[in-house]
Amino acid sequence: MIALALALAAAGPVIRTDHGPVRGEALASGGAVFRGIPFAAPPVGALRWRAPRPPRRWTRTRAAMAEHAACPQVVYGDWNRTAANASSEDCLFVDVRTPSLNGAAKLPVLVWIHGGSNRAGAGGGTVESRITDKGIVLVSVQYRLGAFGFLSHPALSREQGGRSGNYGLMDQQAALRWVRRNIARFGGDPARVTIAGESAGAMDIGLHMLSPGSRGLFAQAIAESGTAGFGTAPRTLQANEVVGTLIARGAGLPADATAAQLRRLPMAAVLKADAQVDAPGLDDDSFVWLQAVVDGAVLPDTPAHLFASGRINPAPLVIGINARELTLHGGLPAAAAAVRREFGRYADRALRFYGLQPGGTPVSDARLGDVTLQLANDITFRCPAIAVSNALTRHGGTVWQYQFDYAPPGGTVSHASELGYLFNPPQPGQPPLQAYWVNFVKTGEPNGAGLVRWPAYDRKTRDYMAFDQDGPVARRDLRRDICDLRDTP
Repeated sequence: MIALALALAAAGPVIRTDHGPVRGEALASGGAVFRGIPFAAPPVGALRWRAPRPPRRWTRTRAAMAEHAACPQVVYGDWNRTAANASSEDCLFVDVRTPSLNGAAKLPVLVWIHGGSNRAGAGGGTVESRITDKGIVLVSVQYRLGAFGFLSHPALSREQGGRSGNYGLMDQQAALRWVRRNIARFGGDPARVTIAGESAGAMDIGLHMLSPGSRGLFAQAIAESGTAGFGTAPRTLQANEVVGTLIARGAGLPADATAAQLRRLPMAAVLKADAQVDAPGLDDDSFVWLQAVVDGAVLPDTPAHLFASGRINPAPLVIGINARELTLHGGLPAAAAAVRREFGRYADRALRFYGLQPGGTPVSDARLGDVTLQLANDITFRCPAIAVSNALTRHGGTVWQYQFDYAPPGGTVSHASELGYLFNPPQPGQPPLQAYWVNFVKTGEPNGAGLVRWPAYDRKTRDYMAFDQDGPVARRDLRRDICDLRDTP
Protein backbone atom coordinates (compact mmCIF):
# COMPACT_ATOMS: atom_id res chain seq x y z
CA MET A 1 0.00 0.00 0.00
CA ILE A 2 2.82 2.41 0.90
CA ALA A 3 4.64 1.50 -2.30
CA LEU A 4 1.50 2.23 -4.32
CA ALA A 5 1.07 5.63 -2.64
CA LEU A 6 4.69 6.51 -3.38
CA ALA A 7 4.31 5.43 -6.96
CA LEU A 8 1.19 7.56 -7.42
CA ALA A 9 2.94 10.56 -5.86
CA ALA A 10 5.94 10.11 -8.11
CA ALA A 11 3.62 10.00 -11.11
CA GLY A 12 2.16 13.40 -10.33
CA PRO A 13 2.51 16.15 -12.95
CA VAL A 14 5.64 18.29 -12.96
CA ILE A 15 5.58 21.98 -13.85
CA ARG A 16 8.76 24.00 -14.29
CA THR A 17 8.28 27.36 -12.59
CA ASP A 18 10.79 30.13 -13.14
CA HIS A 19 12.62 29.10 -9.95
CA GLY A 20 12.48 25.32 -10.31
CA PRO A 21 10.29 22.28 -11.04
CA VAL A 22 7.39 21.30 -8.76
CA ARG A 23 5.41 18.07 -8.65
CA GLY A 24 1.71 18.28 -7.93
CA GLU A 25 -1.14 15.89 -7.27
CA ALA A 26 -3.10 14.68 -10.29
CA LEU A 27 -6.88 15.02 -10.01
CA ALA A 28 -9.33 12.44 -11.28
CA SER A 29 -11.03 15.20 -13.28
CA GLY A 30 -7.86 15.67 -15.33
CA GLY A 31 -6.40 18.72 -13.63
CA ALA A 32 -3.94 18.99 -10.75
CA VAL A 33 -3.35 20.71 -7.43
CA PHE A 34 -0.03 22.09 -6.22
CA ARG A 35 0.50 23.05 -2.58
CA GLY A 36 3.29 25.09 -1.06
CA ILE A 37 5.13 26.56 -4.05
CA PRO A 38 7.60 29.20 -2.77
CA PHE A 39 7.10 32.59 -4.41
CA ALA A 40 9.68 34.36 -2.22
CA ALA A 41 12.63 33.51 -0.02
CA PRO A 42 11.82 32.62 3.60
CA PRO A 43 11.63 36.01 5.41
CA VAL A 44 13.85 34.87 8.27
CA GLY A 45 17.07 36.12 9.84
CA ALA A 46 18.35 39.13 7.90
CA LEU A 47 15.25 39.02 5.64
CA ARG A 48 12.77 39.51 8.50
CA TRP A 49 11.04 42.89 8.09
CA ARG A 50 12.33 43.47 4.59
CA ALA A 51 10.61 43.49 1.22
CA PRO A 52 10.27 39.93 -0.13
CA ARG A 53 13.23 38.58 -2.10
CA PRO A 54 13.13 35.93 -4.83
CA PRO A 55 13.58 32.34 -3.62
CA ARG A 56 16.74 30.43 -4.35
CA ARG A 57 16.49 28.45 -7.54
CA TRP A 58 16.24 24.68 -7.23
CA THR A 59 16.96 21.97 -9.77
CA ARG A 60 15.57 18.86 -8.07
CA THR A 61 11.83 18.47 -8.47
CA ARG A 62 10.13 19.85 -5.36
CA ALA A 63 7.12 17.96 -3.98
CA ALA A 64 4.11 20.30 -3.86
CA MET A 65 1.47 17.88 -2.61
CA ALA A 66 1.27 18.18 1.18
CA GLU A 67 -0.09 20.88 3.46
CA HIS A 68 2.41 23.55 4.49
CA ALA A 69 3.00 25.88 7.40
CA ALA A 70 0.86 28.96 7.94
CA CYS A 71 2.47 32.31 8.74
CA PRO A 72 3.12 33.07 12.44
CA GLN A 73 0.02 33.90 14.50
CA VAL A 74 -1.37 33.32 17.96
CA VAL A 75 -4.50 31.27 18.64
CA TYR A 76 -7.63 33.43 18.55
CA GLY A 77 -10.08 30.53 18.73
CA ASP A 78 -10.85 27.23 17.10
CA TRP A 79 -11.09 28.89 13.70
CA ASN A 80 -7.30 29.46 13.49
CA ARG A 81 -5.98 26.99 16.05
CA THR A 82 -4.63 24.55 13.46
CA ALA A 83 -2.90 27.32 11.50
CA ALA A 84 -1.37 28.87 14.62
CA ASN A 85 -0.08 25.57 15.95
CA ALA A 86 1.64 24.79 12.63
CA SER A 87 3.01 28.24 11.85
CA SER A 88 6.49 29.19 10.72
CA GLU A 89 8.23 32.28 9.41
CA ASP A 90 9.04 30.20 6.33
CA CYS A 91 5.51 30.59 4.96
CA LEU A 92 5.52 32.52 1.69
CA PHE A 93 3.78 29.99 -0.54
CA VAL A 94 1.12 29.88 -3.22
CA ASP A 95 -1.20 26.95 -3.81
CA VAL A 96 -2.60 26.32 -7.30
CA ARG A 97 -5.51 24.20 -8.49
CA THR A 98 -6.13 23.94 -12.20
CA PRO A 99 -8.55 21.94 -14.36
CA SER A 100 -6.01 21.82 -17.22
CA LEU A 101 -2.22 21.78 -17.49
CA ASN A 102 -2.39 22.69 -21.15
CA GLY A 103 -0.22 25.78 -21.46
CA ALA A 104 -2.38 26.95 -24.36
CA ALA A 105 -5.65 26.75 -22.38
CA LYS A 106 -5.45 30.37 -21.19
CA LEU A 107 -8.08 29.92 -18.49
CA PRO A 108 -9.13 32.86 -16.32
CA VAL A 109 -7.48 32.97 -12.90
CA LEU A 110 -8.91 33.65 -9.43
CA VAL A 111 -6.29 34.65 -6.83
CA TRP A 112 -7.62 34.37 -3.26
CA ILE A 113 -6.22 36.42 -0.34
CA HIS A 114 -7.44 35.02 2.97
CA GLY A 115 -8.90 37.03 5.83
CA GLY A 116 -8.16 37.06 9.54
CA SER A 117 -7.66 40.71 10.58
CA ASN A 118 -4.25 40.66 8.84
CA ARG A 119 -3.00 38.83 11.92
CA ALA A 120 -4.32 35.27 11.52
CA GLY A 121 -5.57 32.75 8.99
CA ALA A 122 -3.87 30.76 6.23
CA GLY A 123 -3.99 30.04 2.53
CA GLY A 124 -3.92 26.27 2.95
CA GLY A 125 -7.13 24.41 2.15
CA THR A 126 -8.55 26.94 -0.31
CA VAL A 127 -7.45 24.90 -3.32
CA GLU A 128 -9.47 21.92 -2.15
CA SER A 129 -12.47 23.76 -3.65
CA ARG A 130 -14.04 22.28 -6.78
CA ILE A 131 -14.75 25.75 -8.15
CA THR A 132 -12.07 25.01 -10.75
CA ASP A 133 -14.47 22.51 -12.35
CA LYS A 134 -16.17 25.60 -13.77
CA GLY A 135 -13.16 26.31 -15.97
CA ILE A 136 -10.98 28.63 -13.91
CA VAL A 137 -7.58 28.34 -12.24
CA LEU A 138 -7.55 28.97 -8.47
CA VAL A 139 -4.52 30.39 -6.65
CA SER A 140 -4.30 30.89 -2.88
CA VAL A 141 -1.72 33.26 -1.38
CA GLN A 142 -0.04 33.38 2.01
CA TYR A 143 1.53 36.57 3.35
CA ARG A 144 3.22 37.72 6.53
CA LEU A 145 0.72 38.52 9.27
CA GLY A 146 0.50 40.77 12.31
CA ALA A 147 3.72 42.38 13.46
CA PHE A 148 5.75 40.21 11.08
CA GLY A 149 3.79 41.60 8.14
CA PHE A 150 2.87 45.16 9.11
CA LEU A 151 5.21 46.44 11.82
CA SER A 152 7.01 49.75 11.35
CA HIS A 153 9.88 50.83 13.59
CA PRO A 154 12.28 53.80 13.51
CA ALA A 155 15.28 51.48 13.21
CA LEU A 156 13.73 49.69 10.22
CA SER A 157 12.73 52.97 8.59
CA ARG A 158 16.29 54.32 8.90
CA GLU A 159 17.74 51.37 7.00
CA GLN A 160 14.94 51.27 4.37
CA GLY A 161 14.96 54.76 2.94
CA GLY A 162 12.72 56.33 5.57
CA ARG A 163 9.91 53.77 5.32
CA SER A 164 8.95 50.47 6.92
CA GLY A 165 5.89 48.27 7.32
CA ASN A 166 3.33 46.91 4.85
CA TYR A 167 5.50 43.83 4.23
CA GLY A 168 2.40 41.65 4.04
CA LEU A 169 1.08 43.74 1.16
CA MET A 170 4.47 43.52 -0.54
CA ASP A 171 4.28 39.73 -0.17
CA GLN A 172 0.92 39.74 -1.94
CA GLN A 173 2.37 41.86 -4.74
CA ALA A 174 5.29 39.44 -5.06
CA ALA A 175 2.82 36.55 -5.28
CA LEU A 176 0.89 38.37 -8.01
CA ARG A 177 4.12 38.90 -9.93
CA TRP A 178 4.77 35.16 -9.58
CA VAL A 179 1.30 34.52 -11.03
CA ARG A 180 2.00 36.86 -13.95
CA ARG A 181 5.26 35.03 -14.75
CA ASN A 182 4.17 31.42 -14.13
CA ILE A 183 0.43 30.89 -14.33
CA ALA A 184 0.39 30.12 -18.07
CA ARG A 185 2.34 26.94 -17.27
CA PHE A 186 -0.61 25.88 -15.10
CA GLY A 187 -3.14 26.55 -17.86
CA GLY A 188 -3.97 30.10 -16.73
CA ASP A 189 -4.06 33.41 -18.57
CA PRO A 190 -1.90 36.10 -16.88
CA ALA A 191 -3.97 38.77 -18.63
CA ARG A 192 -7.20 37.56 -16.97
CA VAL A 193 -6.42 37.59 -13.26
CA THR A 194 -9.11 38.43 -10.70
CA ILE A 195 -7.91 39.14 -7.17
CA ALA A 196 -10.39 38.39 -4.42
CA GLY A 197 -10.55 38.28 -0.65
CA GLU A 198 -12.80 38.40 2.39
CA SER A 199 -12.56 40.62 5.51
CA ALA A 200 -8.89 41.64 5.89
CA GLY A 201 -8.34 39.97 2.53
CA ALA A 202 -10.93 42.34 1.04
CA MET A 203 -9.21 45.28 2.73
CA ASP A 204 -5.98 44.21 1.06
CA ILE A 205 -7.79 43.94 -2.29
CA GLY A 206 -8.90 47.55 -1.82
CA LEU A 207 -5.36 48.64 -1.03
CA HIS A 208 -4.06 46.94 -4.18
CA MET A 209 -6.51 49.07 -6.16
CA LEU A 210 -4.73 52.10 -4.67
CA SER A 211 -1.11 50.93 -4.58
CA PRO A 212 1.19 51.91 -7.46
CA GLY A 213 3.10 48.65 -6.99
CA SER A 214 0.00 46.61 -7.83
CA ARG A 215 -0.68 48.22 -11.20
CA GLY A 216 -0.71 45.73 -14.04
CA LEU A 217 -0.92 42.71 -11.75
CA PHE A 218 -4.68 42.07 -12.02
CA ALA A 219 -7.59 42.82 -14.33
CA GLN A 220 -10.52 42.88 -11.89
CA ALA A 221 -11.31 42.43 -8.21
CA ILE A 222 -13.77 41.02 -5.66
CA ALA A 223 -13.98 42.45 -2.13
CA GLU A 224 -16.16 40.61 0.37
CA SER A 225 -16.81 42.37 3.69
CA GLY A 226 -13.92 44.80 3.67
CA THR A 227 -12.61 47.99 2.08
CA ALA A 228 -9.24 49.75 1.80
CA GLY A 229 -9.97 51.87 4.85
CA PHE A 230 -12.19 49.41 6.70
CA GLY A 231 -14.14 52.39 7.99
CA THR A 232 -11.27 53.40 10.29
CA ALA A 233 -8.94 56.38 10.24
CA PRO A 234 -5.65 55.59 8.48
CA ARG A 235 -2.39 55.48 10.38
CA THR A 236 0.67 57.53 9.48
CA LEU A 237 4.08 55.91 9.24
CA GLN A 238 5.07 57.73 12.43
CA ALA A 239 2.01 56.42 14.27
CA ASN A 240 2.77 52.90 13.06
CA GLU A 241 6.36 53.30 14.30
CA VAL A 242 4.91 54.10 17.74
CA VAL A 243 2.96 50.83 17.65
CA GLY A 244 6.10 49.01 16.53
CA THR A 245 8.10 50.53 19.36
CA LEU A 246 5.47 49.40 21.87
CA ILE A 247 5.67 45.86 20.46
CA ALA A 248 9.47 45.89 20.61
CA ARG A 249 9.34 47.02 24.25
CA GLY A 250 6.76 44.34 25.01
CA ALA A 251 9.20 41.79 23.59
CA GLY A 252 11.93 43.03 25.94
CA LEU A 253 13.90 45.48 23.79
CA PRO A 254 14.90 49.04 24.74
CA ALA A 255 13.30 52.13 23.22
CA ASP A 256 16.33 52.62 20.94
CA ALA A 257 16.42 49.02 19.69
CA THR A 258 18.38 48.39 16.53
CA ALA A 259 17.17 46.53 13.46
CA ALA A 260 19.59 43.73 14.28
CA GLN A 261 18.10 43.38 17.77
CA LEU A 262 14.58 43.26 16.31
CA ARG A 263 15.58 40.47 13.93
CA ARG A 264 17.09 38.43 16.74
CA LEU A 265 13.82 38.37 18.68
CA PRO A 266 12.31 34.88 19.02
CA MET A 267 9.15 34.38 16.99
CA ALA A 268 7.17 33.62 20.15
CA ALA A 269 8.26 36.88 21.81
CA VAL A 270 7.08 38.92 18.82
CA LEU A 271 3.74 37.11 18.73
CA LYS A 272 3.14 37.60 22.46
CA ALA A 273 3.97 41.32 22.34
CA ASP A 274 1.81 41.76 19.24
CA ALA A 275 -1.17 40.06 20.89
CA GLN A 276 -0.87 42.25 23.99
CA VAL A 277 -0.15 45.66 22.42
CA ASP A 278 -2.54 48.51 23.26
CA ALA A 279 -2.51 50.60 20.09
CA PRO A 280 -3.01 54.35 20.70
CA GLY A 281 -6.30 55.71 19.40
CA LEU A 282 -8.00 52.34 18.97
CA ASP A 283 -10.95 51.29 21.11
CA ASP A 284 -10.72 47.73 19.78
CA ASP A 285 -7.16 46.41 19.59
CA SER A 286 -8.28 43.59 17.31
CA PHE A 287 -8.19 46.31 14.60
CA VAL A 288 -4.49 47.01 15.18
CA TRP A 289 -3.55 45.74 11.70
CA LEU A 290 -6.79 46.85 10.04
CA GLN A 291 -5.78 50.50 9.84
CA ALA A 292 -4.29 51.35 6.48
CA VAL A 293 -0.70 52.54 7.01
CA VAL A 294 0.36 55.43 4.79
CA ASP A 295 4.03 54.54 4.39
CA GLY A 296 4.56 56.72 1.31
CA ALA A 297 5.55 53.79 -0.90
CA VAL A 298 3.16 50.84 -0.89
CA LEU A 299 0.39 53.26 0.08
CA PRO A 300 1.36 56.80 -1.00
CA ASP A 301 -1.59 58.63 0.60
CA THR A 302 -4.72 57.96 2.63
CA PRO A 303 -7.41 55.85 0.96
CA ALA A 304 -9.84 58.79 1.11
CA HIS A 305 -7.42 61.13 -0.68
CA LEU A 306 -6.50 58.52 -3.28
CA PHE A 307 -10.15 57.79 -4.04
CA ALA A 308 -11.06 61.48 -4.17
CA SER A 309 -8.21 62.34 -6.53
CA GLY A 310 -8.82 59.39 -8.83
CA ARG A 311 -5.45 57.78 -8.11
CA ILE A 312 -7.04 54.35 -8.31
CA ASN A 313 -7.12 51.32 -10.54
CA PRO A 314 -10.68 51.50 -11.92
CA ALA A 315 -10.80 47.75 -12.55
CA PRO A 316 -14.23 46.08 -12.58
CA LEU A 317 -15.18 45.35 -8.98
CA VAL A 318 -17.66 43.14 -7.13
CA ILE A 319 -18.02 44.49 -3.60
CA GLY A 320 -20.43 43.74 -0.81
CA ILE A 321 -21.21 42.92 2.77
CA ASN A 322 -23.22 40.52 4.86
CA ALA A 323 -26.38 41.77 6.52
CA ARG A 324 -24.84 40.93 9.90
CA GLU A 325 -21.08 40.91 10.31
CA LEU A 326 -19.66 41.89 13.70
CA THR A 327 -21.14 43.57 16.75
CA LEU A 328 -20.03 46.88 18.23
CA HIS A 329 -17.01 46.81 20.53
CA GLY A 330 -18.24 47.89 23.96
CA GLY A 331 -21.87 47.08 23.15
CA LEU A 332 -24.81 49.40 23.74
CA PRO A 333 -23.05 51.57 26.38
CA ALA A 334 -20.50 52.56 23.71
CA ALA A 335 -23.01 53.19 20.91
CA ALA A 336 -23.76 56.90 21.34
CA ALA A 337 -20.09 57.79 21.70
CA ALA A 338 -19.30 55.74 18.59
CA VAL A 339 -21.91 57.69 16.62
CA ARG A 340 -20.50 61.03 17.75
CA ARG A 341 -16.97 59.95 16.85
CA GLU A 342 -17.79 58.39 13.49
CA PHE A 343 -20.42 60.78 12.12
CA GLY A 344 -18.88 64.10 13.17
CA ARG A 345 -21.06 67.07 12.19
CA TYR A 346 -23.88 64.70 11.29
CA ALA A 347 -23.83 63.00 14.68
CA ASP A 348 -27.17 64.40 15.87
CA ARG A 349 -28.94 63.15 12.74
CA ALA A 350 -27.27 59.76 13.08
CA LEU A 351 -28.22 59.52 16.77
CA ARG A 352 -31.86 60.05 15.82
CA PHE A 353 -31.61 57.49 13.01
CA TYR A 354 -30.42 54.82 15.45
CA GLY A 355 -32.76 55.95 18.26
CA LEU A 356 -29.77 56.81 20.45
CA GLN A 357 -30.66 60.44 21.17
CA PRO A 358 -31.51 61.27 24.81
CA GLY A 359 -34.87 59.69 25.57
CA GLY A 360 -34.86 57.69 22.34
CA THR A 361 -35.49 53.99 21.86
CA PRO A 362 -32.62 52.08 20.18
CA VAL A 363 -33.84 50.74 16.86
CA SER A 364 -33.93 47.05 16.03
CA ASP A 365 -34.47 45.26 12.74
CA ALA A 366 -35.54 41.69 12.11
CA ARG A 367 -32.85 41.17 9.46
CA LEU A 368 -30.09 43.63 10.36
CA GLY A 369 -30.18 43.01 14.11
CA ASP A 370 -30.14 45.24 17.15
CA VAL A 371 -28.70 48.73 17.13
CA THR A 372 -25.18 47.59 18.00
CA LEU A 373 -25.08 45.22 15.02
CA GLN A 374 -26.53 47.84 12.69
CA LEU A 375 -24.17 50.56 13.86
CA ALA A 376 -21.02 48.40 13.76
CA ASN A 377 -21.84 47.06 10.32
CA ASP A 378 -22.83 50.45 8.90
CA ILE A 379 -19.62 52.17 9.98
CA THR A 380 -17.24 49.29 9.30
CA PHE A 381 -18.76 47.49 6.29
CA ARG A 382 -21.90 48.88 4.62
CA CYS A 383 -21.19 52.59 4.38
CA PRO A 384 -17.51 52.10 3.42
CA ALA A 385 -18.56 49.71 0.62
CA ILE A 386 -20.99 52.34 -0.66
CA ALA A 387 -18.31 55.04 -0.43
CA VAL A 388 -15.93 52.89 -2.49
CA SER A 389 -18.66 52.16 -5.04
CA ASN A 390 -19.38 55.87 -5.41
CA ALA A 391 -15.70 56.76 -5.76
CA LEU A 392 -14.92 54.10 -8.36
CA THR A 393 -17.94 54.82 -10.55
CA ARG A 394 -17.21 58.55 -10.31
CA HIS A 395 -13.82 57.87 -11.89
CA GLY A 396 -15.02 55.52 -14.62
CA GLY A 397 -15.01 52.18 -12.86
CA THR A 398 -17.76 49.56 -13.03
CA VAL A 399 -19.05 48.10 -9.78
CA TRP A 400 -21.48 45.34 -8.84
CA GLN A 401 -22.60 45.68 -5.22
CA TYR A 402 -24.34 43.10 -3.05
CA GLN A 403 -25.65 42.35 0.42
CA PHE A 404 -25.63 38.71 1.53
CA ASP A 405 -28.52 37.81 3.84
CA TYR A 406 -29.09 34.08 3.46
CA ALA A 407 -28.94 31.45 6.17
CA PRO A 408 -30.12 27.83 6.13
CA PRO A 409 -33.15 26.98 8.31
CA GLY A 410 -32.28 27.61 11.93
CA GLY A 411 -29.06 29.41 11.05
CA THR A 412 -27.99 33.06 11.14
CA VAL A 413 -26.02 35.32 8.85
CA SER A 414 -22.63 36.34 10.17
CA HIS A 415 -19.18 37.45 9.12
CA ALA A 416 -17.78 35.08 6.43
CA SER A 417 -20.99 33.04 6.14
CA GLU A 418 -21.05 33.62 2.37
CA LEU A 419 -17.76 31.78 1.81
CA GLY A 420 -19.29 28.30 1.84
CA TYR A 421 -21.58 29.25 -1.03
CA LEU A 422 -18.61 30.48 -3.04
CA PHE A 423 -16.20 27.57 -2.60
CA ASN A 424 -18.43 24.54 -1.91
CA PRO A 425 -20.39 22.67 -4.59
CA PRO A 426 -23.68 24.55 -5.13
CA GLN A 427 -26.87 22.93 -3.84
CA PRO A 428 -30.49 23.49 -4.93
CA GLY A 429 -32.15 26.37 -3.11
CA GLN A 430 -28.90 28.00 -2.05
CA PRO A 431 -27.75 31.42 -3.31
CA PRO A 432 -25.93 31.03 -6.66
CA LEU A 433 -22.91 33.01 -5.48
CA GLN A 434 -20.48 30.69 -7.19
CA ALA A 435 -22.19 31.09 -10.56
CA TYR A 436 -22.10 34.89 -10.39
CA TRP A 437 -18.49 34.94 -9.17
CA VAL A 438 -17.32 32.50 -11.85
CA ASN A 439 -19.04 34.54 -14.56
CA PHE A 440 -17.27 37.64 -13.27
CA VAL A 441 -13.88 35.91 -13.29
CA LYS A 442 -14.49 34.69 -16.84
CA THR A 443 -16.12 37.72 -18.46
CA GLY A 444 -15.66 40.78 -16.25
CA GLU A 445 -19.32 40.87 -15.22
CA PRO A 446 -21.37 38.53 -13.03
CA ASN A 447 -24.43 38.04 -15.22
CA GLY A 448 -25.05 34.90 -17.22
CA ALA A 449 -27.65 32.52 -18.56
CA GLY A 450 -30.24 31.35 -16.06
CA LEU A 451 -29.38 33.96 -13.42
CA VAL A 452 -31.40 36.91 -12.13
CA ARG A 453 -29.92 40.01 -13.76
CA TRP A 454 -27.57 41.90 -11.47
CA PRO A 455 -27.51 45.58 -12.46
CA ALA A 456 -24.26 47.49 -12.28
CA TYR A 457 -24.05 50.09 -9.52
CA ASP A 458 -25.25 53.58 -10.33
CA ARG A 459 -24.59 56.49 -7.94
CA LYS A 460 -28.14 57.82 -8.39
CA THR A 461 -30.08 54.61 -7.97
CA ARG A 462 -27.48 52.66 -5.93
CA ASP A 463 -28.40 49.28 -7.39
CA TYR A 464 -27.32 46.17 -5.54
CA MET A 465 -28.09 42.47 -5.46
CA ALA A 466 -29.71 41.10 -2.33
CA PHE A 467 -28.89 37.44 -1.70
CA ASP A 468 -31.55 36.56 0.84
CA GLN A 469 -34.08 33.87 1.76
CA ASP A 470 -36.15 34.65 -1.35
CA GLY A 471 -33.25 34.16 -3.74
CA PRO A 472 -31.29 36.84 -5.61
CA VAL A 473 -33.29 40.06 -5.89
CA ALA A 474 -32.07 43.29 -7.50
CA ARG A 475 -32.73 46.24 -5.16
CA ARG A 476 -31.75 49.86 -4.69
CA ASP A 477 -30.65 52.37 -2.06
CA LEU A 478 -28.94 50.19 0.51
CA ARG A 479 -28.99 52.20 3.78
CA ARG A 480 -28.91 55.52 1.91
CA ASP A 481 -30.42 57.47 4.83
CA ILE A 482 -27.50 56.73 7.13
CA CYS A 483 -24.67 56.16 4.66
CA ASP A 484 -25.22 59.58 3.07
CA LEU A 485 -23.99 60.90 6.40
CA ARG A 486 -20.69 59.00 6.26
CA ASP A 487 -18.43 58.52 3.22
CA THR A 488 -15.31 57.04 4.82
CA PRO A 489 -13.99 54.27 2.55
